Amino acid sequence: MCGGFTCSKNALIALNILYVVVASILISVAVYAETSSLVTNLPIVGGILACGVFLILISLLGLAGAVKHHQVMLFFYMVILFLLFLVQFSVACACLAVNSDQQEMLAQQGWNKVNMDVKEQVQERFQCCGFQNRLIPVNGSADYPSCDLVDRNCCMNMEISQNCQCEPCMEELKETIDYAFKLCGGIGLFFSFTEFLGVWLTVRYRNQKDPRANPSAFL
Repeated sequence: MCGGFTCSKNALIALNILYVVVASILISVAVYAETSSLVTNLPIVGGILACGVFLILISLLGLAGAVKHHQVMLFFYMVILFLLFLVQFSVACACLAVNSDQQEMLAQQGWNKVNMDVKEQVQERFQCCGFQNRLIPVNGSADYPSCDLVDRNCCMNMEISQNCQCEPCMEELKETIDYAFKLCGGIGLFFSFTEFLGVWLTVRYRNQKDPRANPSAFL
C-alpha cells in the first residue's frame, strides 16, 4: 500500500504537474468558447478561464511545498486549493445549468455591446443577418451591418428571389453557445474533483514526518 512519506510526496508532486496540464486544458476550452461565439457575453466561461490561470499559480506553490515539505506552504496551498475547488465546482455547475433562454439573454447583451465591425464578422462567419430579426433601417439606425453580401452567399444555390434571406444570427449561434457552455461545465466539473483529491493528499502528506529529517525539526 502506498502510504509512506516518499510515496505521498511523489504523488503530490505528480498531482501538481497534472494540475498544470488541467489548467492548460481549462484555459484552452474557455478561450475556444469565447472566440467561437464572438459576440456573446459569457461571464461564466470567463470564470472557468480565471480558475485555469489561478490553478497554474497554485500548482507552483504546491510543487514547492511538496518538494521542501514546507508546513506553511502546504497549509496555504491546502486552504487555497479547497477554495478554488468550491469556486470551480460552482462555476461548472452554473455552466451546465444555463438554459436556452438565459443563453439567448447573454447573447443579446453581447450583441448590444460590440461594434459594427464585430457584428459584420459574425454575419460573414455564420452567414446570418441581424440578431433575432431583420429590422427595417430607419435613418441608418439598424443594429446590424448591411446584409447584401451574406444574402448573396446564402442564396447562391437558390433562385434569386426577394424572399431569399439569411437566417438571424441567434438561430445560427444557438448550437455553438450551448456547446461552449456544456464543454466548459463538463470539463470544469470533472477536474474540480481532482482538486479535492489534492486537498486530501496534502493533509495526509503534511502530517507525515520526513524520515531523513531531524525529528526535532518537525513542527
